[in-house]
Amino acid sequence: MSEDGTHLTNQLLIAMPALDDPHFARTVAYVCQHDADGAMAVVINRTASFSLGEIVSELELDTAPGTLGDRPVLLGGPVSVERGFVLHSVDGRNWDSSIQPAADLMLTTSRDILAAIALGQAPPRFLFALGYAGWAAGQLEQELRENAWLTAPADRALLFDVPPEQRWHAAAASIGVDPSRLTSYGGRA
Repeated sequence: MSEDGTHLTNQLLIAMPALDDPHFARTVAYVCQHDADGAMAVVINRTASFSLGEIVSELELDTAPGTLGDRPVLLGGPVSVERGFVLHSVDGRNWDSSIQPAADLMLTTSRDILAAIALGQAPPRFLFALGYAGWAAGQLEQELRENAWLTAPADRALLFDVPPEQRWHAAAASIGVDPSRLTSYGGRA
């Protein structure tokens, strides 16, 4: 939880221009979990150089023709980069390993959802990421105090419809901010 008691689950973190960490510069992250123990998010605007179809093929999963195409793989963050995370709409199915950050969204890490996606039985809306971003207790709150991030409501169209390379600008615009006008320093009045 943030210093003021705000719970950031189901919110977006928008990297400020001064955030120069190579893992997070100009990123947008969807916060899947945030509590007194820390936070977990998936970066939603960095793509890998390979597609989801290539991952499914490497895992030797059965596939239905034409189901994956060149669907992008997101680089979800620097933690557990070998592990897949599917952020998806709720569709009434119970997947093996999921958390539900919002009434209409789930984050699933089990192989069963990837097998369903490969067979063309994906939830109506989803994105696939390798890895996640994690913060220890109080770490994200400190970064917010240091003006490393802006926060915004997690708009579903931004999550699923806006192309990944446009999400940083779109997320900032969703709260009335033009990223080109942001300074690289912050302060307190």
